[in-house]
Amino acid sequence: MRRSRKRSTLANRAIAASAALVLGGGGLLAANVYASAGEGWSGWSREQRPQTKAATSVNLSTIDCPEVANGLPESIPDQARGEVDLELARIDNRITDAYQRLAQSQQQMREDPRFADNVILTPLKDERLASIKRIATAIQRFGQRPDGMESLATCTLRTAPGQGQGGDQGQGQGQGQGQGQAGNGPVASDFVDIRTVAPNVRVPRQQRGASRGSFTSSCGRNENRKFNSDNVIVAPGVSNGAHHMHDYVGNQANDAFADNRTLARGRTTCRNQGDRSTYYWPVLRVQNGQDEQDADQDGGGKDQNVGQIQTPAQVTMNFVGSPVSRVTAMPRFLRIITGDAKAFTNGDANANASWSCTGFENRVQLKDKYPLCPQGSKVVRTFKFQSCWDGRNADSANHRTHVAFADGSGRCPRGFRAIPQLVQRIVYDVPPQANFAVDSFPEQLHKPITDHGDFINVFDSRLMARMVDCINTGRRCA
Repeated sequence: MRRSRKRSTLANRAIAASAALVLGGGGLLAANVYASAGEGWSGWSREQRPQTKAATSVNLSTIDCPEVANGLPESIPDQARGEVDLELARIDNRITDAYQRLAQSQQQMREDPRFADNVILTPLKDERLASIKRIATAIQRFGQRPDGMESLATCTLRTAPGQGQGGDQGQGQGQGQGQGQAGNGPVASDFVDIRTVAPNVRVPRQQRGASRGSFTSSCGRNENRKFNSDNVIVAPGVSNGAHHMHDYVGNQANDAFADNRTLARGRTTCRNQGDRSTYYWPVLRVQNGQDEQDADQDGGGKDQNVGQIQTPAQVTMNFVGSPVSRVTAMPRFLRIITGDAKAFTNGDANANASWSCTGFENRVQLKDKYPLCPQGSKVVRTFKFQSCWDGRNADSANHRTHVAFADGSGRCPRGFRAIPQLVQRIVYDVPPQANFAVDSFPEQLHKPITDHGDFINVFDSRLMARMVDCINTGRRCA
């Protein structure tokens, strides 16, 4: 049966109000908390995250919740999977609703230091705890009940460095048109002139036995503008499971309700019809004061994703080999997520999407900043997907542990085997101004570190075999 989840009436009302309440200060909310110890690519530990405290008054801008999916057992019984996925999606929805309440509550929080705890955080904890218990019960019906997940129920408030109360914080650099229109970012400190960044790119040295070939699949740039705010990997069967819009290339049957059979039969935009894989990523928008068609829709304006969606100037899907060994075929319907849509609050452990500019890619890759490119240079997003597979599973409970990245020398972890690595490069021709950002969950504040990409392998066996052969024999194929 199809499951769908609609946003609460409260959250719908909150959107319009939050833009007015939060926007003026660059997405700021006054509350009593300890400030986070810091932010940046070096990351932060959960112990450093801010805790509610009545004694210290600072500016507050978002809600920080532990990732419940990370507390799941490595294997979930198939019979429990649907209920677990539904509860995880409900948990995301509760965070979004709580964020909207936070956005509406500046005045109350100024007047009552306990307001955030009593009206926002405690009810959110209770709702999350109820879902966590239902998840544990669903797993227990068919296996062993997971222990310790209840500790993931508590959320805190946290500051977002760079989002100060000054009137210029919402203006960014350059003309700054529409900066922070969504009421929750981006802000000036999310951007950096790429010419000021020291080179930071290191490439593993290829060793004897390396698979030096490559295979390119040409699937277009989403010229037909296929968008939705679903995520069939993380929230199957749940409408608006991502709370942000995705670009799609490749398989055109992808929505929340697509299963393997649906994808196998789906049309594809890929030139080689043997590749029916689905490739998707958050859209990039320019906040220029112009509405997009989704201005009043879930995933768009209702989730504080505003501005004009940019069609990429170029999209390249390139599969490459291992610097130390041959590769083996991916299993059909293998699911891989690279990057972390919640890295701003989760920390940077899974944040690996990167940003650069044409002409700078071999020298500079940014994780936690958007690049301001010089005249004549274009913005580039790069997704390097995991290149090691456990040899058994096409997916895992948290959608991560069945695949892994190679280490700094290019070697896979023990028990994993090298597979073709998808390297996805997306180029945009946007003005060199600090007024663009990726779509995100509302509480993630459109931070560049939240960028991520998704891939489901639907190559037919013949084309996959050709890919592996091309890579292992050092040829360049398409």
